[in-house]
Amino acid sequence: MAADEPLVLGIETSCDETGVGIVRGTTLLADAVASSVDTHARFGGVVPEIASRAHLEAMVPTIERALKEAGVSARDLDGIAVTSGPGLAGALLVGVSAAKAYAYALGKPLYGVNHLASHICVDQLEHGPLPEPTMALLVSGGHSSLLLAPDITSDVRPLGATIDDAAGEAFDKIARVLNLGFPGGPVIDRLAKEGDPTSIAFPRGLTGPRDAPYDFSFSGLKTSVARWIEARRAAGEEVPVRDVAASFQEAVVDVLTRKAVRACKDEGVDHLMIGGGVAANSRLRALAEERCERAGVRLRVPRPGLCTDNGAMVAALGAEMVARNRRPSDLELSADSSLPVTEPHVPGAHQQHTHDHVHEISKDNLYS
Repeated sequence: MAADEPLVLGIETSCDETGVGIVRGTTLLADAVASSVDTHARFGGVVPEIASRAHLEAMVPTIERALKEAGVSARDLDGIAVTSGPGLAGALLVGVSAAKAYAYALGKPLYGVNHLASHICVDQLEHGPLPEPTMALLVSGGHSSLLLAPDITSDVRPLGATIDDAAGEAFDKIARVLNLGFPGGPVIDRLAKEGDPTSIAFPRGLTGPRDAPYDFSFSGLKTSVARWIEARRAAGEEVPVRDVAASFQEAVVDVLTRKAVRACKDEGVDHLMIGGGVAANSRLRALAEERCERAGVRLRVPRPGLCTDNGAMVAALGAEMVARNRRPSDLELSADSSLPVTEPHVPGAHQQHTHDHVHEISKDNLYS
């Protein structure tokens, strides 16, 4: 870690995690997270208004915690990065507003960055600089995407995406049908280890010869699993929860890994990065490693804590923006709930101007 590498604070509030990370170059110094998942659990999913209020309450304490953990002062930062989209509009606004306030008060450049591109860039904190181009499979509650990134700061190309339910969303819905609670991913992963993944032949969506080669569809699988469970219950038979979990999970990760490895071969890329919350799934990691090894593809997967939403991934992309001299965002930066992945960051039309008297007043109140 070199002292001249950019020191950047990142803020992530796209859903129910208030994440604040601090990195210097590609070295992680702090990763503070405040989650409201327990509050949402009783509703069976994320409630946007509750998430927004939780971000408001957690923002300042989480930033304070990250600065203390990193052992740095807010004045030492070289930039403030924030997820400006995609995500829940109200939740994004909380993070963007906080980032703009800190950037303005400290006189630091502001970088509004893309949530999906951040999920790719976080791997730099684990395995060093990304290869160029990078092939990435991102799998979460809201996204299932295959992306080719020749330059993570300016050139991210979508090859395929989910056309209905994302993989993580399917996990949550099947967990609900099985009465396993929310979120569904971790509990299905745990139960699947005790089940037989070959016991039930659930369908693989969009794998026919004429189907879109890189797109994903899990709604048919979700319906098939739900109907199978309902039929057993209607007949008064016991539902083999562990076998259902294992067979369902296998159907999901089979399609994800098969298409990702195919994309690597077709595009001539010799490595694959997997990110997003579902990348924490143990079977997805194991099958991806097995198939990549057979195909001669190197696999990069961050540790589970960096796969779920966090501020470290935003800081990582922000640090890369600073290192490559990308233009900062204006203070008029807004949240964009549907920000396309083709926009890794939202550059401003001009360099932001500072107001020295405001900064001098603010410095007395910011963390030293």
